[in-house]
Amino acid sequence: MRELNLDQVRTLLAVADLGSFSAAARALHLAQPTVSLHITELEARLDARLLVRGHRRVEPTAAGVALIERGRRLLREADEAVDAVRRQSRGLAGRVRLGSSTGVVVDLLPQVLQALEGEHAGIEVEVSILGSAEALARVAAGTLDIGLVALPQPPLPGIRITPWRTQPVMAYLPDRWKAPRRVTPAWLAAQPLIFNDPGTHLFRLTMAWFAAAGESPRARIELNYDAAIRSLVAAGYGAALLPAQLEESVLSNARIQVRPPSPRISRRIGIAHRARGTDGSTAHVIELLERFRG
Repeated sequence: MRELNLDQVRTLLAVADLGSFSAAARALHLAQPTVSLHITELEARLDARLLVRGHRRVEPTAAGVALIERGRRLLREADEAVDAVRRQSRGLAGRVRLGSSTGVVVDLLPQVLQALEGEHAGIEVEVSILGSAEALARVAAGTLDIGLVALPQPPLPGIRITPWRTQPVMAYLPDRWKAPRRVTPAWLAAQPLIFNDPGTHLFRLTMAWFAAAGESPRARIELNYDAAIRSLVAAGYGAALLPAQLEESVLSNARIQVRPPSPRISRRIGIAHRARGTDGSTAHVIELLERFRG
């Protein structure tokens, strides 16, 4: 059996509700022969009589009543589906899939999500914790809408990457250590160290900073979660190079001291998304991110 035609179901409901083909034609802005054709084709498709002409009005048969009851739900759900697609396309509602590292999610993204809630409450951002390479791959594959990725990145066909934020990287040290006002690679290489996971861009940035000064230290532990690294620093386990936090919570931690590295290090972050086919909800999130550019 062929699938139901929703326009024909809509016509059936109009005839049953209004009691005549002519009244249904006027309500649907159709010619009366078109209304008759819709009912004839629907009955042929279902191999069932759906309407009978009474003395004063057209009445549904038992089969017609069964289809009308379910048809109302079908049409309501179809209208809701169309409305949801339109709202998503216009950016009034929808789900946007965003991927980024833990540091960006914890340190930079909350203020963006707070602003989004105030301006576009119908848009839900689904956040995945991903490294830059995986985030870019998912954006390219269409399983992620936006990636907040470390820069620079190699160009990918169909993917647009624009600079977003630059974060200074600071040295986080246990408070009981006697540390210079500015931390050099030579001094830091002689201390117990906590590094990011080798697969991260921050790890490569850190190792390049040491290598430029002729140092190649090894870490006591490697993690991919900045908050856990800061906790280990506070416990005296070692020192770490991490992006500076916007909030002052770390600076107020009596067990951690923060020192600028010399030479300076900065982490650059970009917004990656598909160059074409971006829906309205994704466009709104990108526009909001760009307002926090810095």
